[in-house]
Amino acid sequence: MSHNFDYDYFVIGAGSGGVRSARMAASHGAKVGIAEGRFLGGTCVNIGCVPKKLMAYAADYHSHFEDSVGFGWSAEKPTFDWKTLISNKDTEIERLNGIYKSLLENAGVTLHSDYASFIDTNTLKVGDETVTAEKILIATGGQPRRADFKGAEHMIVSDDAFYLSDLPKHVVIYGGGYIAVEFAHIFHGLGSKVTLVYRGDLFLRGFDDDIRAHLRDEMNKQGINLLFNTTIESIDKSDDLTVILSDGSTIQCDEAMAAIGRVAKTDNLNISAIDLHLAKNGTIVTNQTYQTSHDNIYAVGDVTGRVELTPVAIKEGHWLADTLFGGIDRPTPSYDDIPTAVFSRPNIGTVGLTEAQAIDKGIKIKTYTSNFKPMVHTLSNRDERTFMKMIVDTQTDKVIGIHIVGLDSPEMLQGFGVAIKAGATKAQFDEAIGIHPTSAEELVTMR
Repeated sequence: MSHNFDYDYFVIGAGSGGVRSARMAASHGAKVGIAEGRFLGGTCVNIGCVPKKLMAYAADYHSHFEDSVGFGWSAEKPTFDWKTLISNKDTEIERLNGIYKSLLENAGVTLHSDYASFIDTNTLKVGDETVTAEKILIATGGQPRRADFKGAEHMIVSDDAFYLSDLPKHVVIYGGGYIAVEFAHIFHGLGSKVTLVYRGDLFLRGFDDDIRAHLRDEMNKQGINLLFNTTIESIDKSDDLTVILSDGSTIQCDEAMAAIGRVAKTDNLNISAIDLHLAKNGTIVTNQTYQTSHDNIYAVGDVTGRVELTPVAIKEGHWLADTLFGGIDRPTPSYDDIPTAVFSRPNIGTVGLTEAQAIDKGIKIKTYTSNFKPMVHTLSNRDERTFMKMIVDTQTDKVIGIHIVGLDSPEMLQGFGVAIKAGATKAQFDEAIGIHPTSAEELVTMR
């Protein structure tokens, strides 16, 4: 390790990827510092996947109460209190912040509770301090993209949604990615009227087309207003908001949310001081080993725009620390067959290639599908169906894609993700004995 710098390794950003990399580097004997000017745990823990799923759980209870009647339960109509949910959510996030702080302290990492910016390639301004480091990791993540039309300043983004003082009566969500779809479920399930506006033919671009269509149909049945091939032209604000759409129509609401993508969070880094190479979309360009245009500066996670998922950032940060400071030689993380979930209603779980991706690659495929009412709804009488799709490479018999819209599909897909990663064939799926009665058994009985 070098003794010419304050630190062997300095990490900018204490999100999931940065914290993992700092901890692992320290465990290998490096002197490590980390800077975080906002909150420990980054987007995922504070304003992303963790609080969002807690709120999705809360939204699910709406239907659970209704469904229980078919199973013999009777009770007064339940009421929901937004402030209780937000308070309990905040308490849990504070607990997780404390855990992240303990993890860093116990690993021997020095925490600087301030933003870091570059002075030169080895020197950083961290608050009122100046620190030097032999190697530097940028792990600052991303942030929501803000809309730029007239009146867009009246829109919230996903960051703000976790801190609203009251539950909106009617919220217009602008966008068609997983964040838009998930918040449509959250607000609708908690009692808001929801209108989702998206410029394309169908939301969730990049997911399998049959999955997208099935979720659209289910959301329509729930009463969520879906407006496709439509844009927001402007927003006027008086007491409430008036959303003016591209077809000339208007929507009155008390909240509007922009969910139109995310951008790399580099605004506090003073990147111009070191002439760091950025892509046109503002993400930091790295090679396959996460090295930037400067040999001693690295970047992992959402700030690179490679695969914007928390477990991916953790894998990248861990690999980098092991490689730089642990003398461990192993392949870089693979980005193939990453299982992903969307916490919509019903949930989406997906792994591997979509049908369109397989065709684009020239793979000869056979698809298997199943569309059924899950067992829980045979007594609840809820009009909600599960859809499953399996894609098989006919030349190798390998299962190369599984896509589900249905109750608990993310929980199912973790195990099936391992099977696909291991190269399981359709014949091996067929040989497996299903767990009965479950929805998951459909995947080993498809014919």
